[in-house]
Amino acid sequence: MIEIDGSEYSGSGTLLRYAAALATLTRQPLHMTRVRARRPKPGLRPQHLSALKACCLLSSGRLTGAEVGSQEIGYEPGMSLPGGDFHFDIGTAGSATMLAFTLIPLALFSERSSRFTITGGLFQDFAPSFFHMREVLLPLLRETGANVRLEMVRPGYVPRGGGILEVFVNPAARGLKPIRRMTRGKVVTVRGVALASHLAEQHVAERMADRCREGLRKRGYRSEIQVMEDTTARQKGAALIAWTETTSACRIGADQAGKPGRRSEAIADFVVKTLLEDLDSGATTDRHLADQLILFGALAGGITEYTVPQVTDHVEANLWLVQKILGATASLRDKRLQLQGIDFRSH
Repeated sequence: MIEIDGSEYSGSGTLLRYAAALATLTRQPLHMTRVRARRPKPGLRPQHLSALKACCLLSSGRLTGAEVGSQEIGYEPGMSLPGGDFHFDIGTAGSATMLAFTLIPLALFSERSSRFTITGGLFQDFAPSFFHMREVLLPLLRETGANVRLEMVRPGYVPRGGGILEVFVNPAARGLKPIRRMTRGKVVTVRGVALASHLAEQHVAERMADRCREGLRKRGYRSEIQVMEDTTARQKGAALIAWTETTSACRIGADQAGKPGRRSEAIADFVVKTLLEDLDSGATTDRHLADQLILFGALAGGITEYTVPQVTDHVEANLWLVQKILGATASLRDKRLQLQGIDFRSH
């Protein structure tokens, strides 16, 4: 039995999602107490409940405490991961990308290919955006042997959600390879996407793109920012991402979603500031990629190694989890992260 105090480290829903995913892979029962104890609304929210139920469904497991607000759950995963075609509706603007992140490791070690259609939010604060996942995380995962593809059918924003994300994953029959990124290299290109839904008359996407280009130009970076005008979302909304590619194949990105009262120019200024901070740190990952790679590095065979721009709660929490549940060994010194993976294979 894996015993987890949900108030440890970040005390966030990330602990729950990752613990459920790793428990499913290793077929160990999971008991978590004080779920999201540090959050203003502790306990399970709809998006966390969706992740638990999805893990349970994929493995034909059993779940107790499965209700919104619950601060204690018991989960006993099943003995197989057959893969297949699944549909999940979070029912709110809860993060579809975070649910996808929970399911991708399971699909990589399933018996056959998987397709997940997830309805929820694709752009909001405190969660990876669709664009960051597609343009920053997935290219690195492909180097590990992870064949994962994302498609945005429809954007979704807070508060109505309704975004549709499709995830396609092929099993990694030979396991995953480690990633090593110790030299950042020079920035080769800066690309981006400025997305706006039902806001063409206000020129929101154009304003975000122009301000972003201007801010990067002041620091000597020429950028290509694609403008996307959407009319399919359930509500008005916006999002901006910018990412870099370097001579040593590092990808560093920054993004932000719009919300009422947040001006287009403020979104662009935040994205530029965040991107430049991570570039100036000399790190080989951005602040979000730094914690996202940990789960895959722990499952890979060999040493995953990279540098992080800052040691966040999520970095510390994820390192703790993979050591506790998988038995991976890790070290983090002077923002240099080294992780000895367990070379996980499907049972």
